[in-house]
Amino acid sequence: MQNSFWEKLKKPFFVLAPMADVTDTAFRRVIAKYGKPDVMWTEFVSADGLAHPVAREKLKRDLEYTEGERPIVAQLFGGNPEKMEMAARLCAELGFDGIDINMGCPDKTIEKQGAGAATIKSPELAKQIIEAARRGAIGKNKQALPVSVKTRIGFNKEEINTWIRFLLEQKLPALTVHLRTRKEMSAVPAHWELMPEIIKLRDEISPETLILGNGDIKDLEDAKEKAKQFKCDGVMLGRAIFGNPWLFSGGKRSDLKSPKRSDLEEPDVKEKLSVMVEHTKLFEELLGDIKSFSIMKKHYKAYVNGFDGAKELRVRLMEEATNASDVERIVNEFLK
Repeated sequence: MQNSFWEKLKKPFFVLAPMADVTDTAFRRVIAKYGKPDVMWTEFVSADGLAHPVAREKLKRDLEYTEGERPIVAQLFGGNPEKMEMAARLCAELGFDGIDINMGCPDKTIEKQGAGAATIKSPELAKQIIEAARRGAIGKNKQALPVSVKTRIGFNKEEINTWIRFLLEQKLPALTVHLRTRKEMSAVPAHWELMPEIIKLRDEISPETLILGNGDIKDLEDAKEKAKQFKCDGVMLGRAIFGNPWLFSGGKRSDLKSPKRSDLEEPDVKEKLSVMVEHTKLFEELLGDIKSFSIMKKHYKAYVNGFDGAKELRVRLMEEATNASDVERIVNEFLK
């Protein structure tokens, strides 16, 4: 197992989940500024695409990051070992701190490629993909990037003693387990009660592998409670980040204008909307030429929530806004 940033993390640690069309380079910059997690992930990116000379240039935009986001892990998906090796090599050249392989995504188009949750049904292919990523993940300084995996507890049923056992036998530096099966999607509560079984198995097979739990975490306090109760090394938070770049600071912000203040307070409506505008401008600047503005609108539903006039403002943003200038104008009119 490689020496890596994973070994330096203070436990328990709290990390940001990779989410397609959510944790893009614009939103990650905002999160890094207002409430940085212990580790960040990129959106998941197609290894097949990164291995293709034309598709690569566009997809590399999904892998852009700033130094302020470190440690940052590039998440890849793919069912072709050769292309996974090429994609991992590119990630090493781009200077990432680690590579994570998605072996849990239930999207059918991903599964048709033999990737995501489909790998749960093909452990031999999963092993080839992990080994290929390790071969590719040798950086310029000849140091291998750590290759971790994010998965689910099984495909149609719970498979901890087979699938999770198999992954632990690969001696990964870290394994993130979304505590549902592929079949369950998000239709049932995450099975946190199964975490002790996973930890016990880890202790037997690969004591150095860090276990991260994922699923239904409401906020940072909930994450801390889960880590304490179920003895996992880290917790991954996903949907709770919507509209809340302050999530990893406990949903609070420090008043930077007054250095004497040490207490934390919740951001008010004006600050929330100001950060929403900042997020929108970054999205337009960094991704406006390759991604639809409609992606930002799912964020507005979360930012604009829980205060007087929120519904009316949300309706205006959904119906009228087509760019960052529109959003700024609508927000300024609301705040007057």
